[in-house]
Amino acid sequence: MNADIASAPAARPDPSAPARHFTISLSATPRGARLARHLAAEQLDKWGRPYGTGANDTVTLLVSELASNAVRHGRVVGRDFRLRLTLYPESATLRVEVTDARPGRRPPGPGNLTPVAADREGGRGLLVVEALATHWGATSSDPYTKTVWCEIALD
Repeated sequence: MNADIASAPAARPDPSAPARHFTISLSATPRGARLARHLAAEQLDKWGRPYGTGANDTVTLLVSELASNAVRHGRVVGRDFRLRLTLYPESATLRVEVTDARPGRRPPGPGNLTPVAADREGGRGLLVVEALATHWGATSSDPYTKTVWCEIALD
């Protein structure tokens, strides 16, 4: 496990402070997805959005959905997925990025998701992301990975 934390914890984020970043590579397994959720909740708590608040709970849910999708649809044996959180204190916005190793398996874009049959067990993750995030999408900056991202207004 490799973590890069570029900020010191503060009681309450300073709105004039520069963006804060948290990045970690995790195994593309259900355990890795679960760990991503826990680490995101912990990082938000350190950044002044405590456990049990609406902001922390929403981000935790969104990270869970994106990490689960990376494990289920973006897994390549022997390759990790990466979680990156970027907090922009001046606008109270958090960007969540999950990068996996399957650039060819891009999700439908925002506004193009189809509803899932009520009797189906899965397939609602991106619908949850679309409902809770301010913006979301998918990008590929190289031929080896894709990143699914979302932004959340925290206040």
